Amino acid sequence: MMRVNEIFYSLQGEGFNTGTPAVFIRFSGCNLQCPFCDTQHQEGKEMTEGDIIEEVAHYKANLVVVTGGEPALQLTESLVEMLHFLGKTVAVETNGTVELPKNVDWITLSPKDAFLGEKATPILKEADELKLVFSEEMCRDASQCVSKYASIKVIHRFLQPCDTGDAEKNKEIIKKTIEFCKENPEWRLSLQIHKILNIR
Repeated sequence: MMRVNEIFYSLQGEGFNTGTPAVFIRFSGCNLQCPFCDTQHQEGKEMTEGDIIEEVAHYKANLVVVTGGEPALQLTESLVEMLHFLGKTVAVETNGTVELPKNVDWITLSPKDAFLGEKATPILKEADELKLVFSEEMCRDASQCVSKYASIKVIHRFLQPCDTGDAEKNKEIIKKTIEFCKENPEWRLSLQIHKILNIR
Protein backbone atom coordinates (compact mmCIF):
# COMPACT_ATOMS: atom_id res chain seq x y z
CA MET A 1 0.00 0.00 0.00
CA MET A 2 1.07 3.57 -0.70
CA ARG A 3 -0.07 6.73 1.05
CA VAL A 4 -1.28 9.21 -1.55
CA ASN A 5 -2.18 12.80 -0.76
CA GLU A 6 -3.94 13.48 -4.07
CA ILE A 7 -4.07 12.66 -7.76
CA PHE A 8 -5.18 15.49 -10.05
CA TYR A 9 -4.97 16.79 -13.60
CA SER A 10 -3.51 20.20 -14.36
CA LEU A 11 -0.61 21.95 -16.10
CA GLN A 12 2.97 21.63 -14.93
CA GLY A 13 3.65 24.98 -13.31
CA GLU A 14 7.45 24.95 -12.93
CA GLY A 15 10.70 24.18 -14.69
CA PHE A 16 11.35 22.75 -18.15
CA ASN A 17 7.88 21.27 -18.66
CA THR A 18 6.00 24.43 -17.67
CA GLY A 19 2.61 24.60 -19.35
CA THR A 20 2.48 20.89 -20.22
CA PRO A 21 -0.74 19.05 -19.29
CA ALA A 22 0.11 16.47 -16.63
CA VAL A 23 -1.39 14.04 -14.17
CA PHE A 24 0.04 14.71 -10.72
CA ILE A 25 0.52 11.95 -8.18
CA ARG A 26 1.31 13.56 -4.85
CA PHE A 27 2.59 11.16 -2.22
CA SER A 28 2.17 11.94 1.47
CA GLY A 29 5.12 12.56 3.73
CA CYS A 30 8.62 13.97 3.49
CA ASN A 31 11.96 13.35 5.17
CA LEU A 32 12.65 17.10 5.34
CA GLN A 33 10.81 20.09 6.78
CA CYS A 34 11.49 23.17 4.69
CA PRO A 35 10.40 26.46 6.28
CA PHE A 36 8.93 27.73 3.00
CA CYS A 37 7.10 24.55 1.97
CA ASP A 38 3.82 25.52 0.32
CA THR A 39 2.38 22.02 -0.03
CA GLN A 40 -0.03 20.38 2.39
CA HIS A 41 1.12 16.83 1.71
CA GLN A 42 0.82 15.23 5.16
CA GLU A 43 -2.71 13.89 4.79
CA GLY A 44 -3.44 10.99 2.49
CA LYS A 45 -5.27 7.77 1.79
CA GLU A 46 -3.95 4.25 1.37
CA MET A 47 -3.90 3.12 -2.26
CA THR A 48 -2.49 0.10 -4.06
CA GLU A 49 -0.43 0.54 -7.21
CA GLY A 50 -3.44 -0.77 -9.11
CA ASP A 51 -5.68 1.89 -7.54
CA ILE A 52 -3.24 4.60 -8.62
CA ILE A 53 -3.02 3.29 -12.17
CA GLU A 54 -6.81 3.07 -12.44
CA GLU A 55 -7.17 6.72 -11.46
CA VAL A 56 -4.33 7.97 -13.68
CA ALA A 57 -5.85 6.13 -16.66
CA HIS A 58 -8.85 8.48 -16.58
CA TYR A 59 -6.75 11.40 -17.83
CA LYS A 60 -5.52 12.12 -21.37
CA ALA A 61 -2.11 13.61 -20.59
CA ASN A 62 0.99 11.61 -21.49
CA LEU A 63 3.03 13.22 -18.70
CA VAL A 64 2.75 12.00 -15.12
CA VAL A 65 4.49 14.09 -12.46
CA VAL A 66 5.23 12.22 -9.23
CA THR A 67 5.71 14.65 -6.37
CA GLY A 68 5.17 15.11 -2.66
CA GLY A 69 6.40 15.61 0.01
CA GLU A 70 9.28 13.42 -1.07
CA PRO A 71 8.07 10.86 -3.63
CA ALA A 72 11.26 8.77 -3.51
CA LEU A 73 10.18 7.49 -0.09
CA GLN A 74 7.39 5.47 -1.74
CA LEU A 75 7.84 5.36 -5.52
CA THR A 76 8.63 1.88 -6.88
CA GLU A 77 9.97 0.52 -10.16
CA SER A 78 6.81 -1.53 -10.53
CA LEU A 79 4.55 1.53 -10.37
CA VAL A 80 6.73 3.28 -12.95
CA GLU A 81 6.51 0.19 -15.18
CA MET A 82 2.73 0.20 -14.90
CA LEU A 83 2.62 3.89 -15.84
CA HIS A 84 4.86 3.16 -18.83
CA PHE A 85 2.42 0.41 -19.86
CA LEU A 86 -0.27 3.12 -20.00
CA GLY A 87 1.98 5.08 -22.36
CA LYS A 88 2.90 7.67 -19.76
CA THR A 89 6.19 9.54 -19.35
CA VAL A 90 7.11 9.59 -15.67
CA ALA A 91 8.70 12.72 -14.20
CA VAL A 92 9.73 12.92 -10.54
CA GLU A 93 10.28 16.01 -8.40
CA THR A 94 12.72 15.17 -5.59
CA ASN A 95 14.97 16.75 -2.99
CA GLY A 96 17.59 14.19 -4.01
CA THR A 97 18.28 12.71 -0.57
CA VAL A 98 16.77 9.29 -1.40
CA GLU A 99 17.59 7.01 -4.34
CA LEU A 100 14.97 6.85 -7.10
CA PRO A 101 13.83 3.90 -9.19
CA LYS A 102 16.13 3.51 -12.21
CA ASN A 103 13.30 3.52 -14.74
CA VAL A 104 11.92 7.04 -14.26
CA ASP A 105 12.05 9.20 -17.41
CA TRP A 106 12.70 12.67 -16.01
CA ILE A 107 14.23 13.86 -12.75
CA THR A 108 13.74 17.34 -11.36
CA LEU A 109 16.24 17.75 -8.54
CA SER A 110 15.43 20.51 -6.07
CA PRO A 111 18.01 20.39 -3.25
CA LYS A 112 17.13 21.89 0.12
CA ASP A 113 20.50 21.77 1.90
CA ALA A 114 20.93 25.53 1.49
CA PHE A 115 18.12 25.87 4.05
CA LEU A 116 18.40 22.73 6.14
CA GLY A 117 22.13 22.01 6.22
CA GLU A 118 24.08 18.79 5.74
CA LYS A 119 21.18 16.43 6.51
CA ALA A 120 19.54 17.62 3.28
CA THR A 121 22.60 17.19 1.04
CA PRO A 122 21.48 15.43 -2.16
CA ILE A 123 22.94 12.02 -2.95
CA LEU A 124 21.81 12.14 -6.57
CA LYS A 125 24.65 13.09 -8.90
CA GLU A 126 22.65 13.31 -12.12
CA ALA A 127 19.28 14.76 -13.12
CA ASP A 128 17.49 16.21 -16.12
CA GLU A 129 16.91 19.55 -14.44
CA LEU A 130 18.23 21.25 -11.35
CA LYS A 131 15.76 23.65 -9.73
CA LEU A 132 16.99 25.84 -6.89
CA VAL A 133 14.69 27.92 -4.74
CA PHE A 134 16.18 31.43 -4.80
CA SER A 135 15.59 32.79 -1.31
CA GLU A 136 16.48 35.89 0.69
CA GLU A 137 19.52 33.99 1.99
CA MET A 138 20.70 33.23 -1.54
CA CYS A 139 20.35 36.88 -2.50
CA ARG A 140 23.26 37.65 -0.18
CA ASP A 141 25.75 35.33 -1.91
CA ALA A 142 24.11 33.55 -4.80
CA SER A 143 27.33 32.53 -6.55
CA GLN A 144 28.54 30.60 -3.53
CA CYS A 145 25.14 29.00 -2.99
CA VAL A 146 24.84 27.64 -6.53
CA SER A 147 28.50 26.64 -6.94
CA LYS A 148 28.09 23.66 -4.60
CA TYR A 149 25.94 21.99 -7.26
CA ALA A 150 28.44 22.36 -10.09
CA SER A 151 29.42 18.68 -9.89
CA ILE A 152 25.85 17.46 -10.42
CA LYS A 153 25.35 16.43 -14.04
CA VAL A 154 22.24 18.16 -15.39
CA ILE A 155 20.90 19.36 -18.72
CA HIS A 156 18.84 22.32 -17.49
CA ARG A 157 19.41 24.70 -14.58
CA PHE A 158 16.57 26.77 -13.12
CA LEU A 159 16.32 29.36 -10.38
CA GLN A 160 12.89 29.76 -8.84
CA PRO A 161 12.16 32.84 -6.72
CA CYS A 162 11.04 31.84 -3.24
CA ASP A 163 7.45 32.76 -2.41
CA THR A 164 7.71 34.28 1.07
CA GLY A 165 4.08 35.31 1.28
CA ASP A 166 5.21 38.95 1.45
CA ALA A 167 4.68 40.86 -1.82
CA GLU A 168 7.51 43.34 -1.25
CA LYS A 169 10.02 40.66 -0.32
CA ASN A 170 8.93 38.61 -3.31
CA LYS A 171 9.54 41.56 -5.66
CA GLU A 172 13.09 41.95 -4.37
CA ILE A 173 13.81 38.23 -4.65
CA ILE A 174 12.47 38.12 -8.21
CA LYS A 175 14.62 41.10 -9.12
CA LYS A 176 17.75 39.45 -7.68
CA THR A 177 16.93 36.15 -9.41
CA ILE A 178 16.63 37.88 -12.78
CA GLU A 179 19.90 39.74 -12.21
CA PHE A 180 21.69 36.50 -11.37
CA CYS A 181 20.34 34.73 -14.46
CA LYS A 182 21.47 37.61 -16.68
CA GLU A 183 24.96 37.45 -15.18
CA ASN A 184 25.03 33.64 -15.32
CA PRO A 185 23.13 32.66 -18.49
CA GLU A 186 23.51 28.93 -17.90
CA TRP A 187 20.71 29.47 -15.37
CA ARG A 188 17.10 30.14 -16.38
CA LEU A 189 14.23 31.71 -14.49
CA SER A 190 11.41 29.41 -13.37
CA LEU A 191 8.17 30.96 -12.16
CA GLN A 192 5.36 29.09 -10.44
CA ILE A 193 2.76 29.77 -13.11
CA HIS A 194 0.14 27.65 -11.34
CA LYS A 195 0.17 30.28 -8.58
CA ILE A 196 0.03 33.15 -11.09
CA LEU A 197 -2.90 31.51 -12.90
CA ASN A 198 -4.51 30.34 -9.65
CA ILE A 199 -4.74 26.71 -10.75
CA ARG A 200 -3.68 23.54 -8.93
